[in-house]
Amino acid sequence: MTAQHNETYISVDVETAGPNPAGYSLLSIGACTVFDPLETFYVELQPVHEAFSPEALQISGLRMDELREHGTPPRQAMQQFADWVKKVTPKNGKGVFVAFNAPFDWMFVNDYFYRYLGHNPFGHSAIDIKAFYMGLRGVSWGETGMDAVSEYLTGKRTLSHHALQDARDQAELFRKIFEKAKRRD
Repeated sequence: MTAQHNETYISVDVETAGPNPAGYSLLSIGACTVFDPLETFYVELQPVHEAFSPEALQISGLRMDELREHGTPPRQAMQQFADWVKKVTPKNGKGVFVAFNAPFDWMFVNDYFYRYLGHNPFGHSAIDIKAFYMGLRGVSWGETGMDAVSEYLTGKRTLSHHALQDARDQAELFRKIFEKAKRRD
């Protein structure tokens, strides 16, 4: 299902080896369409940098050595992701990137799309669930953490730090915020 104007909202989550794509690798991408979260995409990528933050790997549970051996090469992974975005987006439609803390996830995805494919099928924008929640509720930025947002919308929930499951959980949050925003009209 799509929203208005032939837009398909796509919840995206990534796991990385560190805080920025210039020095650290994108390790996994999980995505689902917001209004049909069973329509999914998931890939684990071969690292392109040796650097990693032990905390980042501890959080995700991913291992650099396993990804070097069994991960998908980045160009192939990004082509698979671009193909999936095209598949779930209607002809003449637009895939809209949605994420919880979108600047972080989009930064890695955008960098990899441009580095390996020369374009980003999402374009140069993303919807940040935290900012959308802040605007809807009229709360401070400090009140937009996962604990506060999930408690308000779904009961206390934490992220698993598996990119696909997190994308699904974030899609649920976005759907609920979206519906609340529509009712306020």
